[in-house]
Amino acid sequence: MTVEQNVLQQHSQKHQQTLLNQLREITGTTDVQLLQQALQVSNGDLAEAVAFLTEKNAKVPQQDEATYYQTSQVANDRYISVGSQADTNVIDLTGDDKDDLQRAIALSLEESNRAFRETGITDEEQAISRVLEASIAENKASLKRTHTEVWSDSPNPHDRKRMDNCPVGLKNVGNTCWFSAVIQSLFNLLEFQRLVLHYSPPARVQDLPRNQKEHRNLPFMQELRHLFSLMVGSKRKYVDPSRAVDILKDAFKSSESQQQDVSEFTHKLLDWLEDAFQMKAEEDREGEKPKNPMVELFYGRFLAVGVLEGKKFENTEMFGQYPLQVNGFKDLHECLEAAMIEGEIESLHSAENSARSGQEHWFTELPPVLTFELSRFEFNQALGRPEKIHNKLEFPSMLYMDRYMDKNRDITRIKREEIRRLKEHLTLLQQRLERYLSYGSGPKRFPLADVLQYAMEFASSKPVCTSPVEDIDTSVPPGGATGQQLPPPSTAEQSSLGPLEALPLPQGSTTASASQQQRVPIHKPFTQSRLPPDLPMHPAPRHITEEELRVLEGCLHRWRSEVENDTRDLQGSISRIHRTIELMYSDKSMMQVPYRLHAVLVHEGQANAGHYWAYIYDPHQRRWMKYNDISVTKSSWEELVRDSFGGYRNASAYCLMYINDKKPFLIEEEFDKETGQMLSGLDKLPPDLKHYVKEDNELFIKEIEEWNALQARKAQQEKLALAAAAAAAAAAAASNTSTSSSSPQPMSIESSPPDNTVPQQDPEYMEQPSPTNDSKHLQEDMERAISKAAAEQEERSPEALLNAAIKLEYARLVRFAQEDTPPENDYRLQHVIVYFIHNQAPKKILERTLLTQFADRNLAFDERCKSIMNVARAKLDLIKPEEVNMDEYEMWHQDYRNFRETTIFLMIGLELYQKTNYVEALMYLVYSYHYNRELLAKGPYRGHDERLLGHCRRECLLKLNEQAAAMFESGEEPEVTTGLGIMNELVVPCLPLLLVHDTEKDLLAVEDMRNRWCSYLGQEMESNLQEKLTDFLPKLLDCSTEIKSFHDPPKLPTYSTLELCERFGRIMVALGRVPSDGR
Repeated sequence: MTVEQNVLQQHSQKHQQTLLNQLREITGTTDVQLLQQALQVSNGDLAEAVAFLTEKNAKVPQQDEATYYQTSQVANDRYISVGSQADTNVIDLTGDDKDDLQRAIALSLEESNRAFRETGITDEEQAISRVLEASIAENKASLKRTHTEVWSDSPNPHDRKRMDNCPVGLKNVGNTCWFSAVIQSLFNLLEFQRLVLHYSPPARVQDLPRNQKEHRNLPFMQELRHLFSLMVGSKRKYVDPSRAVDILKDAFKSSESQQQDVSEFTHKLLDWLEDAFQMKAEEDREGEKPKNPMVELFYGRFLAVGVLEGKKFENTEMFGQYPLQVNGFKDLHECLEAAMIEGEIESLHSAENSARSGQEHWFTELPPVLTFELSRFEFNQALGRPEKIHNKLEFPSMLYMDRYMDKNRDITRIKREEIRRLKEHLTLLQQRLERYLSYGSGPKRFPLADVLQYAMEFASSKPVCTSPVEDIDTSVPPGGATGQQLPPPSTAEQSSLGPLEALPLPQGSTTASASQQQRVPIHKPFTQSRLPPDLPMHPAPRHITEEELRVLEGCLHRWRSEVENDTRDLQGSISRIHRTIELMYSDKSMMQVPYRLHAVLVHEGQANAGHYWAYIYDPHQRRWMKYNDISVTKSSWEELVRDSFGGYRNASAYCLMYINDKKPFLIEEEFDKETGQMLSGLDKLPPDLKHYVKEDNELFIKEIEEWNALQARKAQQEKLALAAAAAAAAAAAASNTSTSSSSPQPMSIESSPPDNTVPQQDPEYMEQPSPTNDSKHLQEDMERAISKAAAEQEERSPEALLNAAIKLEYARLVRFAQEDTPPENDYRLQHVIVYFIHNQAPKKILERTLLTQFADRNLAFDERCKSIMNVARAKLDLIKPEEVNMDEYEMWHQDYRNFRETTIFLMIGLELYQKTNYVEALMYLVYSYHYNRELLAKGPYRGHDERLLGHCRRECLLKLNEQAAAMFESGEEPEVTTGLGIMNELVVPCLPLLLVHDTEKDLLAVEDMRNRWCSYLGQEMESNLQEKLTDFLPKLLDCSTEIKSFHDPPKLPTYSTLELCERFGRIMVALGRVPSDGR
């Protein structure tokens, strides 16, 4: 494309005016001479101009950009940005490492700048470098930030193992969620994936790169190939992108504790990829015009048609990511319509030579991958900082671009004019309807139909002849009976009344003062709730004749019907116009360029802090997937809408990626040319990458094997320790038996308890050390069963009595298990057999557990019980290993021990919560939920109600967040430090626990906590508090679903069964209404 010299000059003048408008918008200065002086002093540099006008000390270095903003020539026109981000590559690519002023300038450029520029690669890199160095120096002088904590890997490699063919996640290596979101979106474009995987560097630069660009881009391409190959064939659940990220961060020259902007990173990434493929294309097609696959994939062309000071122009330009403003628009089509038209365009369609200026954009060629940047930031003049726009913006899953194509220019203009005319008519109808729906001349307005209805109801009310303020005859009781007076209230009754109600009723008084005294309790609205029956319930006309009422009712009824008909007609007309506008482009001729939504990049947070993730459509599974750092989960369109449209949360779409639905090669899988089978896994990789992935998988498999060997050694050591403990317990039992038959003898049927109990003893629920112990009820249960069996059993042999007693005890426990009890009376805590019955334990496990209880030595208080105890012990000795699997037996009892421990964690946590000791309560509640969830994974009755424990954990976190926020608001240094310490050490590490299962209440709780802290961004505060807040917010907002390791669980005290049941019951009753356990 050749641009005439006069057109270039016109565009240069237009750009000068654009810069003046931007300076006016950013700084609020209206003095044109002062604005022009600022531009002249800064040599056209907008950053320095703003600094000059706002009297900032820090200056961006001078740079000669006399020709930087001119319209490009043919060779460089593909680098031109469009719409509201024409200068994106000048300031927007400086990275996030800038102060609020520099970022505000970049954000303002994103939203309002529509100038044109000439860019050679060398000039672009130099300009970026200069702005980067200046912003880095400014940032170092104004704010020091600490490194953000990096999520640590689980030591267990099985937790990091990829399941089947699930997509591979990317590890967040320090505020790199922006990297993960963009890379996952591009990786799932299979054509892009193939281009990267099969890229090979030009032969001439394999030995020594010729320049700095090759020295940078080629290593990055190699690391990107390695990363993509691992994402294809790794056995890991997620992979580490550190090498590729480090190269990018070097280019951005930004602190690793700051987050990058998605649009900045995507611009940089595509530039690098384009350069790398350009070198390869030039080598492969010597003598021919090289084709760059990146350009063909991501770049399109549009035609700019406009008028500049009365002179028409028309030129073609190239674009990559297309920027769109969000503020003031409700959906994507409205954004596009506004972006395609700039200025006053009436003169474009008229033959008159007008002095007005404006232009239209018409797409001549759309790229296969069409990317929209949604500008969700604006500069707040009052606060002097950028703010995020949270307005709702809807976008479709299928976007038809026909109306924006140059080939449809004429028909689109006709339709736009028709829509304009319809909207004008719509405005008139809506104004007319508003007069019906908001009728009146005062501050309060009502629907006219309701006003007429109220008037009809008033006219139809029963007329009353007396005034409501006239005296009421006190000699006549309210009920209308005569000659009967109410006695005065008693002294006690008077004392219980308020100061007005306690006034005594006068006896037969007819004086005015007495009458007034009597009216006090009648007419005061706050002293008596019942109206006297003489007064009407509603106001009513004093005098109205039947004829007047008939005429008035007829008129009001007719008028109301007319108003309702007019209202319905207006509403119907408005609905039809809306429908006509919606269907304006629905004919087939305007649905020939379909683009399907491929990926949505979401940002949660504020302008200077936040977290990114991506929703990507899987066309083969026909579902949406959520890519959130290491977590890759199934999602839905409904979840995408909730997180992406914006409007009520801090989360909203920041970038939309559409793909041409008529070009299936973009997402088609690759097939083997010989067999015709679809390639998957390592088969998709070239030989060098296949070898690279195999080596990494072998390292991971070796790590798993080493872990398994380590765990086997630990298990063997624990087994030997258990055996030694059992032998010691048996020796101690034998010694105690020879000393005293009545001394307490714990049984050795269980493995040793956790560290918080005595290793030589059995768990508390099996203990019966003495008749005076709290667990005496268990012994009494056994003795009661024996006595009942002896009374019912004819055969009195010990074995027969034992069998009968076991059956009776089992029947009693089954009845308990069948009862529907509230949480405070949970029979599972009272007896292990009830727990086993609930969870359908094998019969052999139940029998052995009952035998063990009847074999307790404490039963030997008389000869009958002693003989039964001996029979039970003999039966235990006769049980063969093949009859009862002892590993399974131990597993069931271990689960019950875990259930009791979970209960203790919950109980102590709730007791601390009641005492407002939220800091200590949190860990108990967190571990109770964690252990309970592990139990529930084995069965619905293995643990407590998950909703209850989730509610308790969530409420404790909210209380802690509120407590920490209050400390921060105090502004006192010790309080602020303590509050942020609570957040960093307790609340923030727990947020992934709430996010990982994606329950609605937990998500809302996290949103509430984040909103509380984000709300401080718009408030005035001291610089040290601002610095602490800015340092803390990325940690709060950049929470992936990777669970971070906590401190060891709190040590639990030992409770007898009776004490545990009593304390747990008390705390459950204190909770009041809690979710039912559901048994």
